[in-house]
Amino acid sequence: EQSAAVGANIHSPVVFDDPERFGRQGSAEEREIFAELSRKRKSEWNPSLEFVRGIASTAESSSEFIRHSCAEYKTKADYGYGDVGLDLKKIVALIGANSPARIFYTNFGSFDTHVSQASAHTGLFNQAGDAVHAFINDLNRIGRADDVSLLIFTEFGRRVQENASKGTDHGVASPMFIVGNDVKGGFYGDHPSLTDLDEGDLKMTTDFRSVYATMTKEWMGFEDTQSILRQDFETLGAFRST
Repeated sequence: EQSAAVGANIHSPVVFDDPERFGRQGSAEEREIFAELSRKRKSEWNPSLEFVRGIASTAESSSEFIRHSCAEYKTKADYGYGDVGLDLKKIVALIGANSPARIFYTNFGSFDTHVSQASAHTGLFNQAGDAVHAFINDLNRIGRADDVSLLIFTEFGRRVQENASKGTDHGVASPMFIVGNDVKGGFYGDHPSLTDLDEGDLKMTTDFRSVYATMTKEWMGFEDTQSILRQDFETLGAFRST
């Protein structure tokens, strides 16, 4: 299922869960028809047929590349347990196979901790920490760590005060993390106050779009961030190379 985070008006992202099962579904006869269509030579006289053939060919080659890259990838890095580790391992496999993609996205759920937050957070952060640690180590092992930066963000924050179920409810502000060899480590923005609140919520000190602008302009080298974010936002100076 495609996340809203990677939705686009022009470019459709490649979305998959299990690489082995990623490909055109249907009966054997239907799959053979799609495969045959993708193998046909370009049609100069039938634009509609050429459009369909191009889509079929791209889908076939993309799915084959993903299946082969993930199947061939071998590593001793311990990504821990949980889906986030499995997903980051797939991403390293594709990077190691020289995928042309510049952005990879995965999600990691179960942080909606309305109940018993302390114990839940322990397991969740252990999973995240193990997975990110293995991800960076694996990238270093294959010589691609200098090419990758990891942005970690959440859809929503948590409120400051504990609720009656020993958890916290939906909040507004939350931290974001940038991880990578080129990152100038440290804290960017102002520390939020735990007492000066906005109706129980932490007050935002850095616009999240400034972080997106930082990744887009400073890391990816795309200057026209206004066309993406609808206005200009100050960047953070978070990378050594910029």
